[in-house]
Amino acid sequence: MPAPSRPPSTTTSAPDESADTPLIREQLHLAASRAALRAMRQEVESLDISDVTANWVNALALKAQVDDRIKALADQADTPLFFGRLDRLDSARYYIGRRHVHDADGDPMVIDWRAPVSQAFYRASGKEPMDVVLRRRFGYTGGELTAYEDEHLGDPAEAETGTASKLLQAEIERPRVGPMRDIVATIQPEQDEIVRAGLAETVCVQGAPGTGKTAVGLHRVAYLLYAHRERLARSGTLVVGPNRSFLRYIEQVLPALGELEVRQATVGDLTSHLEVRGGDSPEASRLKGDARMAEVLRRAVRSGVTAPTEPCVVVRGSRRWRVPAYELEEIVTELLDRNIRYNAAREALPQRIAHAVLTRMEASGEAPDDRVQNAVARNSAVRATVRACWPVVDPVRLVFRLLSDREFLAANAAGVLTDEEQRAIRWAKRPRGVGSAPWSPADAVLVDEVKDLLERTPSLGHVVLDEAQDLSPMQYRAVGRRCSTGSATVLGDIAQGTTPWATGSWPEALLHLGKPQAAVEELTAGFRVPREVIAFASRLLPTIAPELTEPTSIRESAGDLRLCPGTPESLEERTVEACRQALLREGSVGLIAADGQVEELAEALRRAALPFLSPGEEASAQARLTLVPASLCKGLEYDHVVLAEPAAVVAGEPDERTGLRRLYVALTRAVSGLAVVHAAPLPEALADRAPGGVEGRSGG
Repeated sequence: MPAPSRPPSTTTSAPDESADTPLIREQLHLAASRAALRAMRQEVESLDISDVTANWVNALALKAQVDDRIKALADQADTPLFFGRLDRLDSARYYIGRRHVHDADGDPMVIDWRAPVSQAFYRASGKEPMDVVLRRRFGYTGGELTAYEDEHLGDPAEAETGTASKLLQAEIERPRVGPMRDIVATIQPEQDEIVRAGLAETVCVQGAPGTGKTAVGLHRVAYLLYAHRERLARSGTLVVGPNRSFLRYIEQVLPALGELEVRQATVGDLTSHLEVRGGDSPEASRLKGDARMAEVLRRAVRSGVTAPTEPCVVVRGSRRWRVPAYELEEIVTELLDRNIRYNAAREALPQRIAHAVLTRMEASGEAPDDRVQNAVARNSAVRATVRACWPVVDPVRLVFRLLSDREFLAANAAGVLTDEEQRAIRWAKRPRGVGSAPWSPADAVLVDEVKDLLERTPSLGHVVLDEAQDLSPMQYRAVGRRCSTGSATVLGDIAQGTTPWATGSWPEALLHLGKPQAAVEELTAGFRVPREVIAFASRLLPTIAPELTEPTSIRESAGDLRLCPGTPESLEERTVEACRQALLREGSVGLIAADGQVEELAEALRRAALPFLSPGEEASAQARLTLVPASLCKGLEYDHVVLAEPAAVVAGEPDERTGLRRLYVALTRAVSGLAVVHAAPLPEALADRAPGGVEGRSGG
């Protein structure tokens, strides 16, 4: 970083167009790069692919690839094409941007941020310059390059001391309006190490609020697609988020980085094998999500397999071939002991019986071949034996029987679940049929487990699992099946676990995911939440997650923290007024409230003629206020947050610890300012924060 004797060179004033200044030269390079990008796109658009494929199927596939390439080469006028420059000891100069751009001769004008040479932009320092002489950052206004800032890493004096990058701070603190944006220009060294981890590595990121863990996970997908495109194009990639609102919020990040083929889904989407129409009590949800259910289901799937009591007699021509019951039992037992998928074993069973018949044929002097074995395997007697001892299993009907049949559940849960636990997960009233059953999200995950016991779930090349702390062990297993032969990036924060089955520790979670050897990285330096706000929220950590390191904020701005006490009668009025005050400032505004108070506050906003959005809807100049139920605020961020009645947020959860964790999440959604409006007393850990017991203000 620049030493005080040589401050960063930052130019922001309007340049003299006739002067040959560094800023003018950079603006000219930007213009030339944009022209080169347009030429690259025009070249692809002009391709004639009408007669280059053998059939119409290949033609459609090729056209789709060309269309995707055209989309990837789109130039977004309000998005900087490059954001940095590296000057190296060997006199090479590289402009670092969101995508690769080359001129008509093929020479690079902009280097993709994921390229190996770009790594120095994120990791070089005065102490370890990585052969970089100068690192230049660029500032933009409305897509126009208006400033630059230099760090002379080749100067030994700058290795000793330095000042923070003003342009970097400005980018971090830029108002958040609309969906989540990429952080490609602000990636920090510790984040870059995670982003560039190898494809074979599964990485778990424990990240405090505002440390950029979600962005790190998304940028890692983009990096892996760059470094291993052909492999991941075959195997696929997936981002798993907690809910649809969250996925809508992040859905523009990867396309902005040129990646259009990454699927996004919730755990519910992955396990949507039935119509969810019901819910469970917290205790039932916890038990259905317990890893012990995997053993109960395994037993239930295999419970229908029985030892044959009659021999299998195969008639071929004038001869009869007999496989005795004891030998059939040995075959069935061996297949069970191999512990292979149920349906694979069922398909192997007729072949094993047929092989036993062929052994007898050969002993009698015949010379049967594979065609004879296949014919015997299809023989009606063999098929009847298979049906009798290894029945077909329907996943939905099996789970239905398990949750509705007391004796069936008891037989398969003996020694695994107590009688009380069995009663908790069993439906109180037996439904008339599968279609009328009160299926819950947890039940759908059980069905997914059974489907995998029957047939292996296809594995993807890489899966990003965000807000992972809220998954149950059975949900981890469901996600783990989708990357059993691939890798994963697991993102979360133990302190933000708000489900009855929330993760207790990352090693335990990774074991359920099937990745016990994964490395756990902790991010504690915050880029989003201001210092005052994160310090205030962190007062809850000793109660909700005492094992975690208290996060810090690298934000220059301390932020604005206001505590606004009042009476129950004035709560709505004061909440609306706090929203009005927040809307006077630049950026997005989020009003977060307990789920049970949302409707009342929505009506209060309508009476006050304040337009508002629902989570996931894109803000605009006409509507910058979003009304957010506390249960949906996780993963979202707003420039200014108004939090209504913290006590109600806490009370809305099954227990106090979970409620305090929900409150911790709500308190840490703010990027610039937080106003806490309350009538009931604040939780004890926060109560001594309010100066003088009246409206308190902290920060600038």
